[in-house]
Amino acid sequence: MRQAMKFKYIYTLLTLIIALYFVPANAQTKHKAKKPAAKAAVKKAAPKPAVKKPAKPLTAQQKTAKGLGDAVAKAAADTTKKGGKNDSGISGNLSEEIVVTTAYKPVLADAVKIRRNPDLEDKTPFKAPLVYIPIDKRLELNTSIKPLEAMKRPAEQDSVPTNNYVKVGLGSLKTTYGEAYFANGRDEALQIGGYLKHFAQNGTLDKQNSAKEEVGVFGKSTGELNNISGRITYNYNSNYFYGYDQLNPPTILQVDKQHFSTLAAEGELAKNYKDVDNDFTYALKLKGYTFSNAYQAKESNVVLSGFLNQTINQFYAGLAASLDLTTQKDSLYDHNNSLVRLNPYIKFQGDNYKIDAGVNIVDQFGYKSAFYIFPAARAELQVIPKYVRLFVEAKGDVNRSSIHDFSMINPYLGQNIDLANSVDQLDIAAGIKGTIAPGFGFKATIFRNEVKNMPLFVSDFNFTTGYNRFKVIYDPGRSRVSGLTGELDYKFSEDVDIFGRVEFKDYQMATVDEPWNLPKFKLTAGTVFRIDNKISVSGTLLIRGSTMDPYQVQTGATTFTNASIASFADLSAGVDYKATNRLSVFVHVNNILNAGSQTWLFYPEYGFNIFGGVGYSF
Repeated sequence: MRQAMKFKYIYTLLTLIIALYFVPANAQTKHKAKKPAAKAAVKKAAPKPAVKKPAKPLTAQQKTAKGLGDAVAKAAADTTKKGGKNDSGISGNLSEEIVVTTAYKPVLADAVKIRRNPDLEDKTPFKAPLVYIPIDKRLELNTSIKPLEAMKRPAEQDSVPTNNYVKVGLGSLKTTYGEAYFANGRDEALQIGGYLKHFAQNGTLDKQNSAKEEVGVFGKSTGELNNISGRITYNYNSNYFYGYDQLNPPTILQVDKQHFSTLAAEGELAKNYKDVDNDFTYALKLKGYTFSNAYQAKESNVVLSGFLNQTINQFYAGLAASLDLTTQKDSLYDHNNSLVRLNPYIKFQGDNYKIDAGVNIVDQFGYKSAFYIFPAARAELQVIPKYVRLFVEAKGDVNRSSIHDFSMINPYLGQNIDLANSVDQLDIAAGIKGTIAPGFGFKATIFRNEVKNMPLFVSDFNFTTGYNRFKVIYDPGRSRVSGLTGELDYKFSEDVDIFGRVEFKDYQMATVDEPWNLPKFKLTAGTVFRIDNKISVSGTLLIRGSTMDPYQVQTGATTFTNASIASFADLSAGVDYKATNRLSVFVHVNNILNAGSQTWLFYPEYGFNIFGGVGYSF
């Protein structure tokens, strides 16, 4: 009996321990349920059978724990029924009792980390700002076919771009020749360079020597709106007074050396051309020179000129002006000879016509003062579209007499040249120009000029003293010059080019007997043939009519009042051979006909002569 009681107490103790262990778990399970178990029983919903996993074999300890757990669970179920309904459905009079054995501890599942790196690439598309600019352009309703623009010739693939060139040569008549050109290369915004020239010959007559030297530098800068250009040059020409009458040679002759030295410079600022409507254009130019010769004659000149022009559709209006300041000095005079010109104008231009209307206002001041107003008008009419145009013009101007200009025309002038400005009172011309065929251009003009104080070169010889110089005289009245000029340029292809100009003039002098030393006929022509890429042939022809000089020629016992200078023809030719892309060889032949031509009385030109040399580009 005592032993049975002992086992009873042990069994009760184990039951309490197991209940204390499993009851909290059961309480947590009841807490998680969303609805009471009684309501679930009322719905009579058959629960789906759970899929059971195969159980693992139990150990002896696990089996013992399971048996105790069932017993405790059974006891707990009985306890619950005490406060509710009994098996027969009759409610008891005991209240429901809930025993809390431990504190509620919620169990949270492990957090799930989002393993994703941020995308640092900027994928926002770029949207450019939209700018709308209306096109300000006039609508043209002209449906005629417009001429096509000429296509630029493509550069040769085998060409070698060079910036510098040197050419030297030697020949008969002790000819020495040399040229050199230098430039910075192909730069559209800036061009700078320079050149050197030399040419000298000795004729068959005593002191028939002459030489020409020239050096210069130049530059041009092109900006977005304007361009600036300029140059500086220096010329030195020399010759001797070798002329005399070959039939009556003088006992003495003043074979002095003459030289001309000219330092010149010029600069220009101009607006770049733009093919736009209603454009405003302008230009400003400054140039000048200083000149001296062996007689210590000096001349200085500065010219400031420019223009303003406004375009309004097919209408042009503008003003051109210049200030020409000149000082001239020799042993007998030292004076100022200056001019101011104003040329207001208006222009109308259409597809088939062009009209220029204006006046040329000239004010002369210095050692002489005078004021003039001349017409300045020109009109063109297209009679055959794109081929033939007719033109007429009327103009006038004052021509400033210049020691420099006279010396470049006749280098055998004496000292103290007489200076007087000539006046083109009215020059009228009419003509036709155009293109007969592709590459075949022409121009023909008839004219009639009225000139006051026309300058003339005449001999001032005195061979008793050996003096053989020329001087300048003027026809003080109104001299009239009428004539015809024709020009032709026929470019058969890129390899053949023929050009020429012819002049016919008739002089009606006011006070002098003849237009001294002025020819009435003159023809200049030339051609260039390119046989292939290596050989080119060129030629020039000059034919000048006869002239008269007032020198009294003594032939035996007969004295002729006027001396006649015969007409002549001067033919020259040249051949250039391009040995390589850089090296070339040339030969030039002058005065092939070996005519004893004279431009000025008793001063024959050089006879037949030939010279050649080489050229090199780099």
